[in-house]
Amino acid sequence: MDMTESIAPKSDQMDYEDLIGGERIFTIREVRKGPSVEQPIEIVLDEFPRPWRPAKTVRRILVAGWGTDGSRYVGRRVLLFGDPTVKWAGQPVGGIRVKAMSGIDKPLTVALTVARGKRAPFTVDPLPDAAPSSPVRHLTPEDIAACTSIEELRAMWQAASPDVQQLIQQRVEELRAQVATLPTPEPDEDGAA
Repeated sequence: MDMTESIAPKSDQMDYEDLIGGERIFTIREVRKGPSVEQPIEIVLDEFPRPWRPAKTVRRILVAGWGTDGSRYVGRRVLLFGDPTVKWAGQPVGGIRVKAMSGIDKPLTVALTVARGKRAPFTVDPLPDAAPSSPVRHLTPEDIAACTSIEELRAMWQAASPDVQQLIQQRVEELRAQVATLPTPEPDEDGAA
């Protein structure tokens, strides 16, 4: 059983905890104004149900690689990971960092402030502009309801957002209930069913 859903934070944005399970590649769908001065932008991702609100350090990396026009980020891809060493008010709280980005042809190193008066280099690797497989197919409730294979549903669940994962889990439970109510075959004379 995949434990990912059970550890997801209850939040209105992507959090460090969402990436504890490992790094993930996301495609940018939209860049828009954020909810506050502290979070001036939010990035909507195709593969995640809540927006990503990158920290200033990460925004500086994005600007160094892609420029200042956020509308040009649409369709670009980023490889994000949870970094447990990210600090807030001097305490390690964890944060989201960029490991690779599409739209750059060689590693990008940017020296950024990590503490008052202290700078450190951040290196981001190139990421292919297009996903190696077919584009992400957004599952509909009808797709899930029509599926009769628990194995196919498991594969769907791996790439689904938490709300779609819940629909998939319900469908798996329905299929298991159907199997449980099937009559047991009567054994024949040899005792075989």
